[in-house]
Amino acid sequence: MEFRVTNSPFSQEQADLLNRLLPGLTEAQRIWLSGYLAAVPGAAAAAQPGQAPAAIPAANAVVASKEVTVLFGSQTGNSNSLAKKLSNQLKERGFEVTISSMGDFKPNTLKKVQNLLIVVSTHGEGEPPDNAIAFYEFLHSKRAPQLTDTQYSVLALGDSSYEFFCQTGKDFDKRLEELGAKQLAPRVDCDVDFDEPAAEWMNQVLSSLSEAGAAPAAVSGAGAAVVSGVESEYSRTNPFQAEVLENLNLNGRGSERETRHVEISLEGSNLQYEPGDSLGMYPENHPRLVDELIEAMGWNADEPVTVNKNGEKRSLKEALLRVYEITVLTKPLLEQVAKTAPGNALKELLESGREQELRAYLNGRDLLDLVQDYSLKGIPADAFVPLLRKIPARLYSISSSPKAFPDEVHLTVRTVRYEARGRDRYGVCSVQLAERVQPGDTLPIYIQHNPSFKLPENPDTPIIMVGPGTGVAPFRAFLGEREETGAGGKTWLFYGDQHFSTDFLYQVEWQRWLKEGVLTRMDVAFSRDSEEKVYVQHRMLEKSRELYQWLQEGASVYVCGDEKKMAHDVHAALATILEQEGGLSPEEAAEYLIRMQQQKRYQRDVY
Repeated sequence: MEFRVTNSPFSQEQADLLNRLLPGLTEAQRIWLSGYLAAVPGAAAAAQPGQAPAAIPAANAVVASKEVTVLFGSQTGNSNSLAKKLSNQLKERGFEVTISSMGDFKPNTLKKVQNLLIVVSTHGEGEPPDNAIAFYEFLHSKRAPQLTDTQYSVLALGDSSYEFFCQTGKDFDKRLEELGAKQLAPRVDCDVDFDEPAAEWMNQVLSSLSEAGAAPAAVSGAGAAVVSGVESEYSRTNPFQAEVLENLNLNGRGSERETRHVEISLEGSNLQYEPGDSLGMYPENHPRLVDELIEAMGWNADEPVTVNKNGEKRSLKEALLRVYEITVLTKPLLEQVAKTAPGNALKELLESGREQELRAYLNGRDLLDLVQDYSLKGIPADAFVPLLRKIPARLYSISSSPKAFPDEVHLTVRTVRYEARGRDRYGVCSVQLAERVQPGDTLPIYIQHNPSFKLPENPDTPIIMVGPGTGVAPFRAFLGEREETGAGGKTWLFYGDQHFSTDFLYQVEWQRWLKEGVLTRMDVAFSRDSEEKVYVQHRMLEKSRELYQWLQEGASVYVCGDEKKMAHDVHAALATILEQEGGLSPEEAAEYLIRMQQQKRYQRDVY
């Protein structure tokens, strides 16, 4: 398009200026300019004779202070922390930011949101995290509004070792598009090593908001700097080397299980935590598995390999011990390996129609299995190792109160060992703690805050805690905290394991707290001490009348432990109690539990 004096309201000089300017504008700049002209009274009108045309502002001038809403759905706290980081970046650039958990957000205000940024993890088998369920269901219901005036972007967190990788984020992205929202920046799906892709997504979102004319003036100095993947001192990306103070086996002689109680010093770190938070630890792979893998591939253990984008090099053995994950197979890894693998067998496994076979193969196998099963020996280390993802930190519920144990953090870790396909298998972190960590050693750790699993603000609120096995860990922290603060609320613990005589973790402490009134009541279920297996959900149903009464008194319910079976069984037991004792229908019981979650009276730390 070319402006001509004969068919436009512009003078020749103005037309010449426009014809030089407009062809070089990007699409985003055209949108920005049209928005500016629409917003300035008279700016789009024809220039009057003798008047200078309205000046077009510089690209970084304040046009309008736009609001941005950041919603997060988080089970362990990662989405929450990333949402806060994004919000800080937006505020530093002058945006008015509303940040909220999806569970606290009022869905009926969604239609008013112009800029929506979503950070959400995927839990279990493609399910939303607990604090995102209600918002997820609303958005996918007929009540969801059309969002034609909304622009959005989604950051999805997940784990590629699960079949439904980042599914919740994908669902949100698809649904927002269906409702007419416009994508501000493409969705980014993050694996367990999420720092760099998350930082890139944040930068793209900030850039898109700015280019679209939504950004106020950029803040100079540090505030205007782009997001980097580096966090503050002693964090997920810069762990603290913490000294181990104690490392004990909690199980009695003859137990089929080994549970480590590990006490770690935080002295000098300035790391702070609350009961309900988790400790992240970067583990080392088992030296035996590393040696077997190197031998199977015919590699040289001392060969230097590059381990990051900065070009840092380490010996191959060091890299496989401490940098790369070798105990879990993922579909993305197999797809990359298939490109360099000899023959077509691995490519055939990845063909469409063989999803069930692939799923079965990925389950429980490690990198050594892949190497041996598909004859990968001969692929050079410098070609193979970059295909691996970084070893993720392991998260453990903290089992201590910082008020009871200043400058310390305690863990309760079940050791995982088993035999499969003719080889011994190991839980990476748990066996490291059991076999290769002594008092005086150091471990790279950080605190993972979890605002979705916290004691009630009112210390007089009754609490019901359900934690079989190592799921009892955070409740040791809860009771230690309530003892130190003198909280007056009643407490009820449901605990279970295999045998009373060998597997009653922290038995002496529970008994002391019962005697002193810190723990009001305790019900236990030892599944192997009777002919018929009895679990915590059975004890809950046996005490249904009393438990319902506690709920009516406003008690908060906490569940910690296995997500796949225990947490579902406990949830079902709660629903049954509401139906039997409260006379609710199944639908009403389900709604009751959803309301409890929204009120933060029903919280879960499940894995």
